Amino acid sequence: MLKSRGFYKGINLGGWFSQCDYSEETLDFFITEKNIQKIASWGADHVRIPFDYNIFETTDGTFLESGFQRLENAVQLCLKYNLNVVLDLHKTIGFSFDNYGESESGFFESATYQELFYSLWEKLAQHFGHYHKNVAFELLNEVTEQSYISTWNRIANNCIPRIRKFAPETLILVGSYENNSAKTVCELDPPYDSNVIYNMHCYEPLKFTHQGAYWTDKINKEERISFEELGCMPEYFEDLFSSAIEKAKKENTFLYCGEYGVINIVAPQDSLKWLACINSIFEKYQIGRCLWTYKGLDFGITNSNLDSVRDEMIKYI
Repeated sequence: MLKSRGFYKGINLGGWFSQCDYSEETLDFFITEKNIQKIASWGADHVRIPFDYNIFETTDGTFLESGFQRLENAVQLCLKYNLNVVLDLHKTIGFSFDNYGESESGFFESATYQELFYSLWEKLAQHFGHYHKNVAFELLNEVTEQSYISTWNRIANNCIPRIRKFAPETLILVGSYENNSAKTVCELDPPYDSNVIYNMHCYEPLKFTHQGAYWTDKINKEERISFEELGCMPEYFEDLFSSAIEKAKKENTFLYCGEYGVINIVAPQDSLKWLACINSIFEKYQIGRCLWTYKGLDFGITNSNLDSVRDEMIKYI
């Protein structure tokens, strides 16, 4: 289903409208037409565009039309090269997945913040709902804490019908806690309707994919590990994804992996081996996916350290 709808093999455009400095230079030129043309030439069928609320509204909920126009321009550019688009709300008022670099808080406790979230999605649905064959909506990036899951299920089930008033056929992606962990997909409510699919992210094992990462205390940033030392096999990912695969099957929906990738510190050949390994399970179970990320942010597939393996790597997106 995701293959036929064009959300099967994608690349993230991180650092453009999220995890950025929000300057005019970045918003207008971080990703160019040549970049989009290149992604299309690699055989991708879609991109995922993470975006932050502050490009589209002030903290009191006043909409900024310049943000919607920029996103419209981005969508039009992607469609020009036959690339579908996942629109991913990466940061909302009161919540960010990034506990280390953001000060947003209160979303899961505040009815006011939740109403602003619903209103933003209604506005986005009004703008982009008519692109339902080409544009999907991802409600929120990487819910973090387990304690949020019951509230998150409620929020999602409140938000989706408000989106449906303007976008009745648009694909909507919903992920679970522990930063969209595959193992927590099973705790999501049944899909609101037949156009809602389950979303996960995968950077496992974290000690391999994030070795040397300076922004997290979940791993020892001084430790280094090779792919051979890791002993990672396709069976590892099959087991990791098993409960999510079963949940999607039980609920008669599909599974999508909105982010996966390896930090640029890892040796290029090891990154390639990890990518081939996880890709074998994506293919076996027809899981749609989107590689993190096109450029920069320590994970860019176009970063120069991957020059020697990039032609091979793009076979496994």
